[in-house]
Amino acid sequence: MPAEVIVCEGCCCGNVDKGHPEVPVNYLLDAWNEYDIAKHVELEISGCLGPCSKHNVSVLKIYDKEIWIGELNEESHYKAIVEWASKFSSIQGGDAIPKILQDHVFDPDEDY
Repeated sequence: MPAEVIVCEGCCCGNVDKGHPEVPVNYLLDAWNEYDIAKHVELEISGCLGPCSKHNVSVLKIYDKEIWIGELNEESHYKAIVEWASKFSSIQGGDAIPKILQDHVFDPDEDY
């Protein structure tokens, strides 16, 4: 599969008891079905991915490239992920991520 979205729902991500916004897992699963994204972009809801200081982390895997995004605190961030995946799926390529997510990109080796 050319692309994958990995969404952390681990020890910190989505943990409202720790003060982090909930990860909208049901919204993501429903969107993947509604827009038929799974043909070209896999969705994985994962346990802890590691960079807990960035809470609410996701990874966009595109071919052999990984784009780590963190501090996804707003519904609009997850909508942007769905829009990106839907667009990627429909054109089967392209790796530009939405502007709203660009400020949330980080290097897990440097920021962990």
